[in-house]
Amino acid sequence: MAAALAADPGITHVVAIHCETSSGILNPLAEIAQATQDAGRRLLIDSMSAFGALPVDPSQIAFDAVVSSANKCIEGVPGFGFLLARRDVLAGAAGNATSLSLDAHAQWAELERSGQWRFTPPTHAVAAFLQALDEHAAEGGVAARGARYGANRDRLVAGMRGLGFETLLADAWLSPIITTFFCPADPAFAFPDFYDRMKARGFILYPGKLTVADSFRVGTIGRFDTGVMDAVVAAVAAVLGDMGVRSAAPSDTDRRERARFLEETAG
Repeated sequence: MAAALAADPGITHVVAIHCETSSGILNPLAEIAQATQDAGRRLLIDSMSAFGALPVDPSQIAFDAVVSSANKCIEGVPGFGFLLARRDVLAGAAGNATSLSLDAHAQWAELERSGQWRFTPPTHAVAAFLQALDEHAAEGGVAARGARYGANRDRLVAGMRGLGFETLLADAWLSPIITTFFCPADPAFAFPDFYDRMKARGFILYPGKLTVADSFRVGTIGRFDTGVMDAVVAAVAAVLGDMGVRSAAPSDTDRRERARFLEETAG
């Protein structure tokens, strides 16, 4: 990224995805921020899937703005997103928006003037958000929530690997938010059938062919702990048995794809 910025002085801003959920990768936010700052550029952070469980400390990471959602790691309900921005940057954005409803400066100015939203607020989602923030603080804040999600991830990954599954990412890149596993190469395995059987047992997976390798994702955030992860692994084991799948190992082609992906990720 530093090389790309050095090669193109026309780039003014970098947008970083804190946790990219199509692969489950946790991006090195502090390093990205430092490279951006060293190049004299501005950083915008999309932390939709990580804010509340992973730290984004403005005293440690230089950024102009970060966006997130009322649900996800805050554990509220869907209904609105929020923006945390430097006041000077927000003030300088007056008149820049090409959207009426997404004009962040106009929304901020109205809140400062009247304490009200510019349009009808999602009152139920706001009430849930306030309750979720109280529960977040009671749990111990970002550190405690991130630790619980990390424990969920560790229990899930250990259990799935014990069944023979392999992760798309190496351990250093695994986020505590969501983990991508290769589909088994066993001819008895078919993901739609696997998905339906897991759903019947009370667990909803994230389907999809997210890279050129067949894979699926399992989330580890929400109001649960490692006991639920144990139940997920037990359900997966039972479903594989019902399907007649003898091995959960991926194909050699998928392993080669992982090696290529990791090589590209490492630059």
